[in-house]
Amino acid sequence: MTAAVSLPRDDGTIERLVLREPVRWQRPETAPDSRIAYAAVHVVADPLGHNAPGLPARLDWEATMSVRRDLWSWGLGVAEAMDTAQRGMGLDWTATRELVRRTAAEARACGGRVVAGAATDQAPPVLNGLPEVVAAYEEQVAFVEGTGATAVIMASRQLAALAAGPDDYLGVYDRILSQVAAPVVLHWLGDMFDPALTGYWGSTDLDAATKTFVTLVHAHASVVDGVKVSLLDAEREARLRELLPPTVRVYTGDDFNYPELILGDGERFSHALLGAFSAIAPAASAALQRLDQGDDEGFLEILRPTVPLSRHVFSTPTQYYKTGIAFLAWLNGFQPGFTMVGGLQSGRSVRHLTQTFRLADAAGLLRDPELAARRMERYLSVAGAVA
Repeated sequence: MTAAVSLPRDDGTIERLVLREPVRWQRPETAPDSRIAYAAVHVVADPLGHNAPGLPARLDWEATMSVRRDLWSWGLGVAEAMDTAQRGMGLDWTATRELVRRTAAEARACGGRVVAGAATDQAPPVLNGLPEVVAAYEEQVAFVEGTGATAVIMASRQLAALAAGPDDYLGVYDRILSQVAAPVVLHWLGDMFDPALTGYWGSTDLDAATKTFVTLVHAHASVVDGVKVSLLDAEREARLRELLPPTVRVYTGDDFNYPELILGDGERFSHALLGAFSAIAPAASAALQRLDQGDDEGFLEILRPTVPLSRHVFSTPTQYYKTGIAFLAWLNGFQPGFTMVGGLQSGRSVRHLTQTFRLADAAGLLRDPELAARRMERYLSVAGAVA
């Protein structure tokens, strides 16, 4: 039976969309070896928890872990407790600690790759000085390393507020990187993802900020596994690859241009640490399998149809992309309801999520079209968009 659903158009009329047949994606026997690929993954809210704005996060732990087990089954690594998991937008430190602990244990059980974010968000929003930023980072890095996960040193809102210039950033990061127990990933998150990070690395001039960032990486290359760059600027990322030490990987965080950045230019390429990969995991896995086989065109042929979906999910205001990720997880049966910690399910409009549904169908990423159609109809009915 072919699934179909009535969807509102922007002009107020209704279209009857017949969904495509599901793509039979092939799960790999082993993880890809031509590129390292992490999916930055969301968290599933407990539908009966008091997940209102400003309240502590309450998670559906089984559903949250199920999402991670699915990603590992596609040969992808898990990037835990990153901005996709609503760090700074509803996921508090208490929930983060338990999340990282559980995911690291699951990774050990199945042999999956895992990295996890270490930030300063357990500290008060306003700190008295840089030593307090350092202390907050030290606590989180030690915790993440203690679970066995690789630490991703995330950008700090408190540091962005306190730093007077590049030297303050270099001093804080030098202190942290001088005491890590194992190589880490440095995360440069652009202000399109978090406006509180404007001017990170000491300048709003990205060329100047890049110079500071590169100086830091060269000074600590022995303990930097890689850098995750989330600036949505493909040319800048390609130039950055040329500036870094050859031992330091670039993990693209560019959810607009990932196919070409991962493929590379024949000499250099990016690995991946992408929120988009949690939404397109089967396609990402299939594409990486093609890349392992030396089939560059096949890699691009699979990924290019996913780009319109990713660009839509990550459209401005970009920080609300988490809503689209959770919506797709609900459509695909990974969570019982379309709920999010902090009430963030309200972060996107009915029109936006309707287009998300259309693009997911076009990309072959609705795993059970009949289930997705039923859930979409329920969502639209509750929203009052379709009678």
